[in-house]
Amino acid sequence: MAATPSRSPPSRNPSSACCFRTLNPSFLLVNKKNSHIRSSKQIACELQRFAENSRKCSFDPVSGTDHLPIVQISSSASMAAAAAIDSPPKTSKKVCLFYCAEMKELAERIVAESDAIDLRSITWRTFADGFPNLSISNAHGIRGQHVAFLASFSSPGVIFEQLSVIYALPKMFVSSFTLVLPFFPTGTSERMEEEGDVATAFTLARILSNIPISRGGPTSLVVFDIHALQERFYFGDNILPCFESGVPLLKNRLQQLPDSDNISIAFPDDGAWKRFHKQLEHFPTIVCTKVREGNERIVRLKEGDPRGRHVVIVDDLVQSGGTLIECQKMLAAHGAAKISAYVTHGIFPKKSWERFQHDVGGSPENGMSYFWITDACPLTVKEVKNRPPFEVLSLAGSIAATLQI
Repeated sequence: MAATPSRSPPSRNPSSACCFRTLNPSFLLVNKKNSHIRSSKQIACELQRFAENSRKCSFDPVSGTDHLPIVQISSSASMAAAAAIDSPPKTSKKVCLFYCAEMKELAERIVAESDAIDLRSITWRTFADGFPNLSISNAHGIRGQHVAFLASFSSPGVIFEQLSVIYALPKMFVSSFTLVLPFFPTGTSERMEEEGDVATAFTLARILSNIPISRGGPTSLVVFDIHALQERFYFGDNILPCFESGVPLLKNRLQQLPDSDNISIAFPDDGAWKRFHKQLEHFPTIVCTKVREGNERIVRLKEGDPRGRHVVIVDDLVQSGGTLIECQKMLAAHGAAKISAYVTHGIFPKKSWERFQHDVGGSPENGMSYFWITDACPLTVKEVKNRPPFEVLSLAGSIAATLQI
């Protein structure tokens, strides 16, 4: 029988940059003689954070070889490593912020919150007949920029001039346009109770839905604590409503109080409970209800126990303040130790804020320890500034963050 020649082992090409072990194709051997290949320390540093988090990386030395350590990475970890190494850091979006005259102070606070926001100006004038004479400064300079306008529809008389600017800005070749309208003023007129009633909330929503689109697409609309959640469906497809809330500002403020562990939240009616209870679910809850007796509507306790507690009444807005005062008296009669209030929108027509007195201690039925409002209604802020029990919680940080979305 002829002898079978012995098989010689396959030769290894010393110039090969890398070779793979046949036992596991995911093991990669890198020849350290190639100067352009990164060192093991460099590779280990790049992947260290992924090894610590996912624990899917392992380093196994290969004995008897002239190669670097073997790195075994699962596919998900390798993709994450590549993304983290190759992707550039996220940069802030530069925004040009215009504003109406009433919102100047809030606009300045927003700019102070972020270096990515630049303040721009508009010249607000009127002709002899009273109609607006407007001019947008440096219109060519905003081409290709992200643009926002901070509006205040505090009265029908100022809406038209602001709408004129709002309709003009998106057509100036801007990359995107955002309308920040902290208070949606016709929100309480969202339904018809009998034939002939006009739901002006729907009217204003239709006007805003027809803002011209910019180069980047439809306008984004930022509103805080709109009165009725279903009003989001009043807007058309040419606008993108973004509904924010001022309640996180209240929660931060409550944590700073010396009696923060004795806080209960009261809702003056079921509507307020529906709007806010999920954001305040970690606090003991008190729900009030309005009962009609003859021609009067009386506030009564529906559920919860205010005895010995610092009760904070929470609602989206206040007008005359009658409901809040009735709620305050009822809570005091049921043993509340202190009573405060929060509303996002302090409207207070005809200086109705003067009805709210400051309780310096021991008289919750006659005054409030704190009354928090936001700067969504700038005219009210000027009137109640430095007047206890009122404190203003600024929306500046929330708006600055929203403009980066």
